[in-house]
Amino acid sequence: MRPLSLTARLAPTPVRRALPALLASLSLGLIACAPTTQRQASASQPTAPATPAPVAAPATPTFVPVQPLSATRVTTFTSAAQVTDPARTYRAVLNTSKGPITLELYAKQAPVAVNNFVFLALNGFYDGTRFHRVIEGFMAQGGDPQSTDPALRARWGTGGPGYSFRAEVGGGLRFDRAGVLGMARAASLDSQGSQFFITLAPADFLSGGYTVFGQVVSGLDTLQRLTRTATPNGEVPIPGAQPDLIQSVQILVSR
Repeated sequence: MRPLSLTARLAPTPVRRALPALLASLSLGLIACAPTTQRQASASQPTAPATPAPVAAPATPTFVPVQPLSATRVTTFTSAAQVTDPARTYRAVLNTSKGPITLELYAKQAPVAVNNFVFLALNGFYDGTRFHRVIEGFMAQGGDPQSTDPALRARWGTGGPGYSFRAEVGGGLRFDRAGVLGMARAASLDSQGSQFFITLAPADFLSGGYTVFGQVVSGLDTLQRLTRTATPNGEVPIPGAQPDLIQSVQILVSR
């Protein structure tokens, strides 16, 4: 308002006389332009991008126990009956003398080995067996039915379920970390039976030659506490080492 008063006071008389009309027309012009300017300003405002809808996380599978196939321990078979569905997810809980170790089983990648392990476990095959071969920085091996009997200790590592089957080695799975579950075998790829091992450290030199059929998902600390039974160099038995028991194996399946 002060500039307008100053302009009116200093302007020549004809201008002063015309000033009210000029101001009126100016005011009308500003009023007429104001909405347009406001609309343009509004139109030039950037539009906020739409917030994407949150993506729901995959549902965590719920696991339930699988009922045993036998009320008593069975250790000799002619073959493993088909008891698994590769479309479902299986876990095995090894209840050991050092605590539980939970394994995720790769039913899709190694269906024969997983079915074999589940079949034997549901028949109580592994109950009371021992981790008869545990080597620092390498692996813990178990699954020999003879290892329940201390009197047969000289033969531990040679037993099986009464049949054998071929290794599954073409799936690209690797022994590249601690906690990988594999099938033990003799020299032949067709010599797998009941024995298995779990790596205590990466052992990638075994990849492509032995079946990978699972991974520890809980209890890796328990695995690392297992009693070492032989030295890494030359596998010399460690005096006084008492192998840990696998008291029982529980099989779980996703709903």
